[in-house]
Amino acid sequence: MTAADLHRLTGAYALHAVSDEEREAFEHHCAGCEACAQEAAELSATAARLGLAAWTPARPAMREQVLRRITTVRQEAPTGVPRPGPGRARAGTRLLSRWALAACLAAAAALGGTAVWQHQRAEDATEQARQAEQTVDRIAAVLAAPDARTQTAKLSDGATGAVVVSASQDRAVFVASAMAPPPRGKVYQLWFDDAGAMRSAGLMDPGRSDQTVLLRGAVDAASGMGITVEPAGGSPRPTSPPIALWKFPA
Repeated sequence: MTAADLHRLTGAYALHAVSDEEREAFEHHCAGCEACAQEAAELSATAARLGLAAWTPARPAMREQVLRRITTVRQEAPTGVPRPGPGRARAGTRLLSRWALAACLAAAAALGGTAVWQHQRAEDATEQARQAEQTVDRIAAVLAAPDARTQTAKLSDGATGAVVVSASQDRAVFVASAMAPPPRGKVYQLWFDDAGAMRSAGLMDPGRSDQTVLLRGAVDAASGMGITVEPAGGSPRPTSPPIALWKFPA
């Protein structure tokens, strides 16, 4: 994929219409291209706003009016082209009408398909924005809870981590700083420690060294948490020794 190809991916990226390889290549490109990063962010915001836009159905009679006029209105000839005689004009009009009708119907079908596709992408972007907003609110609720307790720990390669637990919220938040990226094709997976049984609590973003993650699910009776390195997409059970394992604050 050339640099020119990457510059043209902003719209498709904003609508989540790229493959995993294209997404990875484009995000790597955006790290050094401020213009593409800004354009992709603006297009994503626009797609989300389009998903919230109101629409009004066309009047039932409009379709019949358009189709009727297509068969009666002849296209003007280009400047300098002589008009045909009366007999040829009628035949040309009929032929042109058929071509115009076919072209308009084809355009309407294409535009309709494009509109449906764009609407679906906008709805997806809106849903992702809504879920992200809910996650931020839940993280804030845990961090601001009066009974919030924090436990910090040193991780490998100079990274640090802290877990904040709130009994009243029954949720936990993990905050990581300066974490090294996982091996290629791998991801950091978080776990609740339920008396020695590990319960998945979600995945970390492999492309970010600093992040705040709301652990998936309720704390319940979990006594601690751990982090393992798992294949991309995560695992139902840990497949590697934990790189970090600590108790929740009392």
